[in-house]
Amino acid sequence: MPSRPEDPEMHWMDDDAGPVVRAYAVTGGRVRPVAGGFDLVAFVVARSGEEGLPAHLSPEQRAIIAASAEPLSVAEVAAKLNLALGVIRVLLGDLLAADLISMYEPPAARRHDEDILKAVVNGLRAL
Repeated sequence: MPSRPEDPEMHWMDDDAGPVVRAYAVTGGRVRPVAGGFDLVAFVVARSGEEGLPAHLSPEQRAIIAASAEPLSVAEVAAKLNLALGVIRVLLGDLLAADLISMYEPPAARRHDEDILKAVVNGLRAL
């Protein structure tokens, strides 16, 4: 429920959640990132500090850059900013395309060859 329905400026505020904005409004209606395939365990780190950022960045993108001054996983960024994972992936894609962040995928997170996975399944079935 809005905190003060009689106040038009507070229409988008919730006492517990803060500003209420639909996910599609934050991402501009996009559901896929323009760059990168952000796995949950991939690390993101800002290339520079908050000074000198482009003026067109959204408050959420600025918060991502501030949060990722130290390497954080995609899941940690989503949790820290309290945003849906899909929204974070789209915003990270924009930041990666603008060369404002770097992405590092841990070696264990890399996709395995399908033949290896089939061999493992077949081996488990044979037990």
